[in-house]
Amino acid sequence: MDLSVRIHKHFEDSAQIKLQSKEALTQPIADTAQAMVNCLMNDGKILVCGNGGSAADAQHFSAELLNRFEMERPGLACVALTTDSSVLTSIANDYDYNLIFSKQIRALGLSGDVLLAISTSGNSANVVEAIQAAHERDMVVVALTGRDGGKMGTLLQDGDIHICVNTQSTARIQEVHLLSLHCICDGIDQLLLGGN
Repeated sequence: MDLSVRIHKHFEDSAQIKLQSKEALTQPIADTAQAMVNCLMNDGKILVCGNGGSAADAQHFSAELLNRFEMERPGLACVALTTDSSVLTSIANDYDYNLIFSKQIRALGLSGDVLLAISTSGNSANVVEAIQAAHERDMVVVALTGRDGGKMGTLLQDGDIHICVNTQSTARIQEVHLLSLHCICDGIDQLLLGGN
């Protein structure tokens, strides 16, 4: 096995799916940036959740908003629901692992807030529960998924946004998710601050 050939193929596959996704994802990404700016300008907040690599993406996105992305600006209200081990383990232990995000949303989420729900398959049970809780709280939901969008895609309502990476490879989906998150951060900065 020639690893260099495999590595070249990974780069080529990653570039190809990003270019293939460009047309389908540009508008939902722009809509997401606008929805998040609308939320923030009305004293709302963004709640983010996901599992595994998607949990890392949730935390990465939250850090980019709370601290900064590429432009200097005040911090923006964004909370990753994946970070408090005491909250996560108490909910999982006392109730059910599938409720670790939804219970936090019911406690913290307010009408006009935004939930960014991340799942490569679109079928993560606790993220599905989070979407249902967000709808109960009259929040806007942005679903960042892959493949066919899974169950998450079927739950979205008018005003919600779906950013779905149409490929089967989890690695490729995650790579486009990260690019999408960076585009959202940049879009928020541009809408708030202007510039190039």
